[in-house]
Amino acid sequence: MAVDAVTRVLAVNPGSSSLKVSVVDGGESIGQWTVQDWDGMPDPAAVEAVGPVDAIALRFVHGGDRRGPVLLDPFQENRLRALVPLAPIHQPRSLLLGRALRTWWPDTPLVACFDTSFHADLPPAASTYPIPMEWTRKYGVRRYGFHGLSCANALRTTAETLGRHPEDVAMICCHLGSGVSVTAIDGGHSIDTSMGFTPLDGVPMATRPGALDPGLVLHLAREMPMDVLDAGLNHHSGLAGMSGTTGDLREVLAARAQGCPDADLAARVYLHRLRREIAAVRTSLPRLDALVLTGGVAEHQPGLLDELAQGLEFLGVAPTVTPAREDLEMARQTEEILH
Repeated sequence: MAVDAVTRVLAVNPGSSSLKVSVVDGGESIGQWTVQDWDGMPDPAAVEAVGPVDAIALRFVHGGDRRGPVLLDPFQENRLRALVPLAPIHQPRSLLLGRALRTWWPDTPLVACFDTSFHADLPPAASTYPIPMEWTRKYGVRRYGFHGLSCANALRTTAETLGRHPEDVAMICCHLGSGVSVTAIDGGHSIDTSMGFTPLDGVPMATRPGALDPGLVLHLAREMPMDVLDAGLNHHSGLAGMSGTTGDLREVLAARAQGCPDADLAARVYLHRLRREIAAVRTSLPRLDALVLTGGVAEHQPGLLDELAQGLEFLGVAPTVTPAREDLEMARQTEEILH
């Protein structure tokens, strides 16, 4: 579907804890809104004052093997619904919003942008799980990786700062928000990443545990109903499970400052596992030009970042903070697919 001119894009970013809406005009953001503690339902109040737009970009956490954005029509929507079990927090929210946006703007192109696409070219050694190959082929199992839109924007920003083309930057991108991932980037794309088949993997997050011994998961599956285990891993683990808070890092750090030992342990586990993942993906890079921290935690918790930096001196580069601007990357992808 070709559009004569796409300059004004409505970027809709449903996350695990908030809904972010942005209007991008000519590659620049001209307005942003955030709905905190968003419950996943369509929110017309968040977009009703936007006015006319040329196109709409909607973030999907999981796009399967899709290598780039697609026009979101009922056919694509049905195919993306099959991925709900792999991203049960995020995928249903994006699908609900997709239907609502088509209702509110029926004549405006709606483009689905995927976090997984940035990781589509992961080397086989990084994307393949060491399980029987017949399982891999039969069930389509691979390391997908997530937060790709954030990584793509961080790469472009870092390349501009260094005065290089994105393909000439070797960097580590740490997305630190309610979800957390660590990605090694070289040659313009992901070559290793901490999240895997689902967004449960990697570093402990607000409510998700990060990497777990599969034997532990099997043990827990024998001890409790599968639906209870599923809900516990997605909604009640991570910082929330360890600290007894909601998992919001601000609450964890406040409880830690008041002397709560569980909150202190949660913060130390978080930092330990984050450093460990950073060190792990460094081995996949030929060199390290930049260590970039992005996301809400990176932008608003400088004290925690100082703690994180302790023990990372061996990398030879100081961490830098880049605002997470998935909206700019989504708008760029939308303009490309519609031209």
